[in-house]
Amino acid sequence: MNQAVINRIWCQTIFEELSRFGVSDVCIAPGSRSTPLTLEADAHPSLALHTHFDERGLGFLALGLAKASHRPVAVVVTSGTAVANLLPAIAESKLTGEKLVILTADRPLELVGCGANQAINQVGIFSSHVSQTLELPSPSLTTPLKWLLTSIDQVMFGQAQSGSAIHINCPFPEPLYSTQDKAIYQDYLDSVARWWGSNSTYTHQLVSAVTPQINLHNFADKQGVIILGSVTLGEAMLAKQVAEQLGWPILCDPQSGVSSAWAHYDMWLQKSANSALLNQCQLVLQIGSRIVSKQLNQWLIEQIEQRGSEYHYLSPNSARNNQAHLMQTHHVTDIGSWLQAFSNQLSPLTKTQFGWADKLMELSHQVACLAGLHLNTDTLLDEMDLALTLNTHPKKTQLFLGNSLFVRLVDMFSRLKGYEVFSNRGASGIDGLIATAAGVVRANKTPTVIYIGDTSLLYDINSLALLSNQVTPTVVVVTNNDGGAIFDLLPVPEQQKQALYQMPHGYQFEFAAKQFKLDYCKPETLGDYSQRVNAHLESGKGTLIVEVQTPPQQATTQIKEFVRQVHAL
Repeated sequence: MNQAVINRIWCQTIFEELSRFGVSDVCIAPGSRSTPLTLEADAHPSLALHTHFDERGLGFLALGLAKASHRPVAVVVTSGTAVANLLPAIAESKLTGEKLVILTADRPLELVGCGANQAINQVGIFSSHVSQTLELPSPSLTTPLKWLLTSIDQVMFGQAQSGSAIHINCPFPEPLYSTQDKAIYQDYLDSVARWWGSNSTYTHQLVSAVTPQINLHNFADKQGVIILGSVTLGEAMLAKQVAEQLGWPILCDPQSGVSSAWAHYDMWLQKSANSALLNQCQLVLQIGSRIVSKQLNQWLIEQIEQRGSEYHYLSPNSARNNQAHLMQTHHVTDIGSWLQAFSNQLSPLTKTQFGWADKLMELSHQVACLAGLHLNTDTLLDEMDLALTLNTHPKKTQLFLGNSLFVRLVDMFSRLKGYEVFSNRGASGIDGLIATAAGVVRANKTPTVIYIGDTSLLYDINSLALLSNQVTPTVVVVTNNDGGAIFDLLPVPEQQKQALYQMPHGYQFEFAAKQFKLDYCKPETLGDYSQRVNAHLESGKGTLIVEVQTPPQQATTQIKEFVRQVHAL
């Protein structure tokens, strides 16, 4: 028996079925035990391959591809610790729903737990962080290919319903490579000849699509508020349309890519007198998850628990997104379809509470005017400047927001007007942000600005290699405040804050850019920054690293002073 050929037949079958489930991208790290998977992925005519030497970064690259393409993305790694390095990206996908198909090569059962090289126990390694697990046996002619196909189908149909990552563990006996043709086992291949000759999956699973029943009067007869979380730009525009039809305020998280006349709520909600009118809200409709603003999350808790508002949550993911465990109605449905159906059913007669919170617009205007006083194109560039000028990029640019202090500044001060925005706000980790953004850029080939903190970039600096040969204009804006400046806003012990939390490093990124053959600049003024960034986005190609260096406590000092001024309004 030629084990290498049988290994290849199984892998060919797996990738053909995955392609029929919509997989078109495969992310591969180097390794010997994964040779059958690697060679068959490379041989498949419908699969695009992406490679990276760092498995942790590879997982996040796949996450970014899945995030932007809205399709499942396969990941291939060898056995041992290579597998363990995928956990951070898998944990993020569990919380945000991106579909990853994790294919891990393994030693056969008889080589696990007996001192064999590069063999760890990979069974159940990702625990509850994956939605489906399939532990394959070692490939054998005694195991029918039709069993392999129905097993693959079962976990893929499960993923279609629940999202997130699935894990398929593949133990391959040696030899792993052979020059013999797979035709030596043609009878085995022909056992599923009807499937090979078709273009569809081996089995089918039909799920009835039920149009959601929307009680318009339950919504339109109330004084409502729409909270817009992490959604696509198209969904955000539909949500704004519905809010306009109802005459309700809409509070837009920066991940939505849009803003509204009620912007800067994180600022004006900090003064209790300002929220008095908003407290009259009778119904909250939250569209999408992962709200950045702590002030808004706190207001939501008080509004539901203390003032008795209804709370509706709209998301295609059935996972619980209710951190305060509030009384909630979860509409599990496609966001765009639900909003379009709602919009189509609205009529002037149903809008009895139109404009009930319009007076709050003046608060937003006052905060915007106060923030505008900060801008001066000739003064030294700082992080608040970046947040205030987020809207000045070319219109067809997309944004990727990291999980540093900067995303809070964007939430407080920016007014986005129609950008597609991506982030990793599931676990909100600082790992893998460059790799994820690289996947997003590869998936949709749209000019991109990545905003990332210095500690985050240090953590994922290997993944700058993914941007080395990137043709699409990409700008990495690293805000270098010498460590974790965000801890100035968090309750940590003062004596240990610098050494154990902020961890100042003293590094700059010019030579990191050179190491990975990327362009670099370090603008001093807002005018210089805007010119360099937008020129690259409009007429450049490849990746530009823009380093904005600021004093460690500057941004947090500015935030505290700004809050004081808002309280004085």
